Amino acid sequence: MGGDRQRWRACVLGGALFAVCMVGTTLPTPLYGLYQEKFGFSELTVTVVYAVYAFGVIGVLLLAGSVSDTVGRRPALLWGLGFAALSALCFLCATGLGWLYTGRLLSGLSAGLFTGAATAYVMELAPYGGASRATFVATAANMGGLGCGPLLAGVLSQYAPWPLHLPFAAHLALVACSAVVLLRLPETVRERRPPSTARPRRPGVPPQTRAVFGSAAIASFVGFALFGVFTSVSPAFLAEFLNVHNRAVSGLVVALAFFASTAGQLTVGRIGPARSLPWGCAGLFAGLALLAGALHWDLLSLVVLSALVGGAGQGLAFRGALTAVAGASPAGERAAVISTLFVVAYAGISVPVIGVGVLTGPIGLEGAGLVFIACMALLVVTAAVYLLRRPVPART
Repeated sequence: MGGDRQRWRACVLGGALFAVCMVGTTLPTPLYGLYQEKFGFSELTVTVVYAVYAFGVIGVLLLAGSVSDTVGRRPALLWGLGFAALSALCFLCATGLGWLYTGRLLSGLSAGLFTGAATAYVMELAPYGGASRATFVATAANMGGLGCGPLLAGVLSQYAPWPLHLPFAAHLALVACSAVVLLRLPETVRERRPPSTARPRRPGVPPQTRAVFGSAAIASFVGFALFGVFTSVSPAFLAEFLNVHNRAVSGLVVALAFFASTAGQLTVGRIGPARSLPWGCAGLFAGLALLAGALHWDLLSLVVLSALVGGAGQGLAFRGALTAVAGASPAGERAAVISTLFVVAYAGISVPVIGVGVLTGPIGLEGAGLVFIACMALLVVTAAVYLLRRPVPART
C-alpha cells in the first residue's frame, strides 16, 4: 500500500508538471490588447501570433512526436520545460513583434513535446490498476493548465504591477520548480536509446480506420477552432462590444471554456464514445449558436454560456474521437493515427483563427466571427449527420 501511495504521489506530481507547461501556452491570452497598444499591430497580427503556437505543436508532432519512447520521458519533458522557459524569457524581453512570434513558437514546441510524453508519463507513474484515475489526472492537468493560464495572467495583469512582465516571471518560477521536481521523479522507459536513433513517425490513416476517422477529425477540428477563437479574439470582442476592459474577467471567460472541456471529457467514460461523439457535436453546435447570439446582441451572458456549452461539447467530442479512433486502429499503427488526429485538431487552432483575423479588416470583428461560426456550424452538422448514419461501434 505504501508503494501505491508513492506511485500516486509521483503520478500527481507528473500531472502538475503537465499543468505548468500548459499554463504557459495560454498565458498571453488576456495580454494581447496591451501588446497591441504597445507595438501597434492589427487584429490580424494577433491571430497570427496566436496561431504560430499551433505550427510549433504540429511540427513537433510530425517530426518528434514519439521521441520520448526512444530517449525516455524525463529527457523529453526536460526539453519541453526548457522551451517553456525560453518562451517566458522571450515575452519578458519583448521589445517588438518578433519576440512575440518567437515566444509563441517556443511555447508550441514545449506543448508538442509534453502532449504525448507527459500523458504517457502520468499513466506509467500510476500504480497497477489505476489507469482510469491516471487518465483523470492527465486530462485535468492538460485542460486545467490551459484554463489556468489566462486566469493567472488576467488577475496578475489587472491587479498587480508590471502587467506584461509579472505573469511570465511567475511562470518562469513555476517552470524552474517543475524541473527540480522532474529530476526527482523516476524514469519509466526501461530501454532507452540515443536521440540519433529516433525517427519521425509519419501520420497516416489505415483503410479500416477511415470510416471512424473522418467524422472524428471534423469534430476535433471544430472544437479546437472554437477554442482558438476564444483564446485569440474574445478579449478584443469583450472590450470592443461589451465594454469589458477588466483582464481578469476576460481571462476567466476563456478559462471557463477549458474547465468545461475537462468536465465534458470526464463524462465520456460513463456514456461511451459511441454517444459522446454525437452529443459532443450537438454541444459544439449549441456553443456556436450561443456565440452567434452573443455577437449579434452583445450579451456577456451568452458569451459565458457559449464558453461553458461549447467547451463541454469540445471535451465530449475530442475525447470521444480519440477513444473511437484508437479503438478502430490496428495496434501497430495506433500512435501514427492518433498523431494524425492531433495534427488535424491543431490545424483547427491555426487556420480558422487566421481566417477570422483576415476578415476582421474588411467586415469587422463581428462579421468575421459570424462567418467563422457559419463555416464551423456547417462542418459540425456534416459530422453529426454522418455519425447518425454510421454510428461509432459501442465496443470501441
